[in-house]
Parts: sequence; C-alpha cells; structure tokens
Amino acid sequence: MLSFCFRFHFIWFNCILRTLNAEYIVPLYCFDPRHYVGTYNYNLPKTGPFRLRFLLDSIRDLRNTLLSKGSNLVVRQGKPEEVVADLIKQLGSVSAVAFHEEVTSEELNVEKGVKDVCAQMKVKVHTCWGSTLYHRDDLPFHHISRLPDVYTQFRKAVETQSRVRPVFPTPEQLKPLPSGLEEGAIPTAEDLQQTEPLTDPRSAFPCSGGESQVLARLKHYFWDTDAVATYKETRNGLIGVDYSTKFAPWLAMGCISPRYIYHQIKQYEKERTANQSTYWVIFELLWRDYFKFVGVKYGNRLFQVKGLQDKSIPWKKDMKLFNAWKEGQTGVPFVDANMRELAMTGFMSNRGRQNVASFLTKDLGLDWRMGAEWFEYLLIDHDVCSNYGNWLYSAGIGNDPRENRKFNMIKQGLDYDSNGDYVRQWVPELQGIKGADVHTPWTLSTAALSHAHVSLGETYPNPIVIAPEWSRHVNKKPSGTGPSQRGKRGPPHTPKQHRDRGIDFYFSRSKNL
Repeated sequence: MLSFCFRFHFIWFNCILRTLNAEYIVPLYCFDPRHYVGTYNYNLPKTGPFRLRFLLDSIRDLRNTLLSKGSNLVVRQGKPEEVVADLIKQLGSVSAVAFHEEVTSEELNVEKGVKDVCAQMKVKVHTCWGSTLYHRDDLPFHHISRLPDVYTQFRKAVETQSRVRPVFPTPEQLKPLPSGLEEGAIPTAEDLQQTEPLTDPRSAFPCSGGESQVLARLKHYFWDTDAVATYKETRNGLIGVDYSTKFAPWLAMGCISPRYIYHQIKQYEKERTANQSTYWVIFELLWRDYFKFVGVKYGNRLFQVKGLQDKSIPWKKDMKLFNAWKEGQTGVPFVDANMRELAMTGFMSNRGRQNVASFLTKDLGLDWRMGAEWFEYLLIDHDVCSNYGNWLYSAGIGNDPRENRKFNMIKQGLDYDSNGDYVRQWVPELQGIKGADVHTPWTLSTAALSHAHVSLGETYPNPIVIAPEWSRHVNKKPSGTGPSQRGKRGPPHTPKQHRDRGIDFYFSRSKNL
C-alpha cells in the first residue's frame, strides 16, 4: 500500500508521517496555477518575483533534505485536486492522502476538491494542524466563536491556560518513492511567467528560502550573536539584517515551525538569559497565532470591505493616489522610502508597514484592500491571515479596541529615522538634504533645496497630502548631527516614550502616533 502527502511543508512532515503507515510515502508539492493570477478585487499580480524566488529556493532545499534521507520530493504543475487524482490513477492501491489544513476560503476550496476526489476514488484523507504555536485543539475556548476580539485577552488566556506542544524529532531515514515515479522538474520563474528579480545590496533581508537556511539564521541570531537578547530594543530598526529576527518569511512558507522557535527560546533562556526581549519573540509569534484564529472565526469577513466590524466607510478608489503610494512617489519621504524598499526587495520592516498602511487608509482614505493586495503581491513573508488582519486593524475595522488610530508620518520618521539615514538610502534624489530635514523637504527654503540639488515637482514630488498634525513636529527635528538613533543595529535602548507599550501600534494610548 502507498500513501502520499501534498502541499506540505517539511517542518510538518513528522506530524503527517505519524498518521501514515504505508510501504511507500510520496511527498508532493503542486505549483497551483491559481497562485499566479490576479488578486480578487484589483487584479494585482498574486505572487510576486521575490516570494516566488524564495519559494523555489525552499522547494529545492526540501528536495535535497528528502534525498539525504532516502526519499524525494515529487513536483507537479497543476491544480492539486487534478494532480492528486492523476497520481492515484497512476500509482494504484493508494491507502491515504495527507495534507496540512489551512483556514481561508481559497485554500479550503482546494482542500474540498482533494477530499472530493479521494472520496470518489475511495482513498482515505488524513489532515494535520500545525502552523500555529498553540494547537487549535488546545485553545482555552469552548468554541472558536468564543475567541476574544482583543489580542490581549487572547494572549492572557492561552499563556495561563494552554501549553505549547513539544516538537517531533526529525526522522533519520524516510521511506522511498515507489519505483518508476518521476520526480518532476522544479520550474523556473520563467516557467511560471515571472521574471527573476534583481538582488538589491541595500536589502534588510538578503536571505534564501529553505529549512537549512532558517536553521542557520536561528543559530546566528540566538546562539552565535545573542542578538535575540536585545530584540525588544532593536525590533523597530530600519536598516540592516539583525535588528529583528527575520523569521517571518520562513514561517509563512512553512520552512520552520513556531513551536521549534519557541522551544529554542526556552532553551536559550535556560542556558543564556531570559528577559523581555526573549519573551517578546514569543509575544509576536502569538500575534501570528491570533490572526490565524481570527481567520478561522470570521472566515471571508477577513476580506470584505466592511471588515470584522461591519463598518461602512466611504473608501476612495483613486488610482492616481494609489499608484503614487505603491511606487514610492507620494512626496512624503518616510512613506516613499518604505514603499521603494518593498518594491526593490520584497521586504519592509514592521515599523514601515504600520506607517504606510496608516498613510494609505487614514491620510489618503483609499480602500484598504488596495494596500492589502499590493502587500500580497510583493511581500516575501505574505501570510494571508496576518496580512489581511493587520490591514483591517490599520483601517479601523478589525481587532482594535480603540478607534481613529492614526500615525503621524513626520513624528514617526523623526522617532525611528532621526537623522534621515534610512530615507536617504532608499530615496537617493534627497541625498543632498542633511539630517532630519530630509523628512520634510517641502518646508525648506528654495536656497536650501537648490543647494541639495532638489527641485520639488521635478526631481522629487510635492507631497500628495499634508496632514495638519504634521506641522507640530517640523520644528522639533534634531539638529542633524551625529548618528541616527536607530542606526544599523537599532537603538541602544528603547526610548522612554516607547517603553511599556507592548507592540507600539496596538497598545499606544495616543491616537496620533
């Protein structure tokens, strides 16, 4: 008898193996053509070049790992339900098909298609839950409908009433593929109608996909450099690789389990040190869990214009404003720097994401789904529930106990890029403007702009919007001498005004950050 598991990620492989007892096991990955079409509302490309490159890296790495253990990865291009049906017919006597469960509608539709095919062909289906830190069955709520609508209530409940399950040991050897089964070629970007992206030396995420890569990253960040011990102080950085863990792309792709990271943190705390920073990594893994379970609770409301709160807001659909935002041509340097980093690398800091989302929804008043679908296209670490959950949050129609939260672009730029180094890195046409003045070029004199070789409206845009509250911070800019507070390794300590906020964006009492 033979079993195979499809669409799985290696970190969940042990979980699936425990459900199967067959002579052969066929690991399968399908390149689903539906992942390479347009997004639902605005027909933006669904999978961008950076995430595709990361996925192809991960698939190659997974195949190499399986080969080293006596197995292989079967790769096919096609809809999983059709590929599975073809393989069942080809192989015969298939005892079971196993896969990892997802929660949102497109993925659930694929799962239903596979289950229907298996039912027709009298093949058992085994499913596995594994993408969250806390297992769905271990949540301290009698039903998912009882999941709190505020993160803090969720966090306190699971931390006090649930446990994180142990990780399974990785098997040394795996059962082989049946003889005669073609492994299938891993497609190139061109095969999937994509172009290979250029590598930008400025990238804060110059990393490759795959389990071997993320295990090396974890070793570097935890055990080689002890960077995790200062994570809470540096996590709002903007420049460089080590200001944050950078685990998100590998988590989103399934190359590493949040439970593995958790148990590594616990080992680090036992052997090295336990502090707010080590806890904060777990704290942020819990945010990822929370948005996943919000997706389970609310289903398609995660994608609807009225959001989780069923709130009607007259969003604009001005494509001229949207194009300025997505191309980094708004005339607001802190926004433009972040949007250009995203376009050039597929990555943007957590701090940047909060700001550009607030700018699109609160300053421009554009439909939040435009921003969510642009992020879905470009982010290497795109996770459906986290992305759409965060955009609902920014738009004021998600899991937010406070209303009218709005980021002040100038204050944020001055707080987190005080000397303007990050802006000048990504907006080179402003390199002649020294210090913090780079955040507000429209306030400079004609002579100052001329001296910096900047001509507003020609070499750099005039701002497409100026919020009245920005003016309060124009005269509070630092002198422009000395290094940026946030530097390449983040700040040496958390500024007083940012201590005890939790994640600043979510817990600030100020509505004008």
